[in-house]
Amino acid sequence: MTGRTHHRPMTPGDGFFAEIAGGTDPAKVREAGDLAATILVRGARESDDPALAERVVHLAENEGLETLAEVWSGAPADTLAGSLWRLFVLRAWVHADPERVAEEYDAGQRRADVARVVAGVADPPGPDELRRMVDEVLRGIARGDFAVTLLRAAAFARVVAAGRATLGATSHDDIARMLVLSEQLEAAGHGEIANQLA
Repeated sequence: MTGRTHHRPMTPGDGFFAEIAGGTDPAKVREAGDLAATILVRGARESDDPALAERVVHLAENEGLETLAEVWSGAPADTLAGSLWRLFVLRAWVHADPERVAEEYDAGQRRADVARVVAGVADPPGPDELRRMVDEVLRGIARGDFAVTLLRAAAFARVVAAGRATLGATSHDDIARMLVLSEQLEAAGHGEIANQLA
């Protein structure tokens, strides 16, 4: 199997989304979101800028991400845009409620031992350790293997789902949503390995 050739895409200017504001043309909105995802993942990996990984992590805190997240939110899970949306949502959730996440992760790590190892969270998994882990996963977008980034995030979500089931403090729907997120990220990771994630 021959690998796909990736060219460095052009970086969008300040007016990247200006013409599609208001969502008047869903195809253009989707195309712009796909282009932004490609620039972020493929362009970041080809960059020689060592500070780029930090900028990827802090993109989640910048004002412009809300626009991108809104565009990416409708993307299928087996696309670059869809997988990036899931990664940033996971990061936002960990940063919003790290104590709860730490409790769920701690409860789940005994039931999902292999996933715990893949996720790579320090033991014991306190709120600060989880924030560092999820940021490190996002740094992998720019300086690592994107498939590994996706598979680590999937393993993390799987451990949390197991923890939710163990604690019994959340609904079956919340557990199911976390499992679906894990499965989607894992499938995207395998798609990236097979050069099928676009």
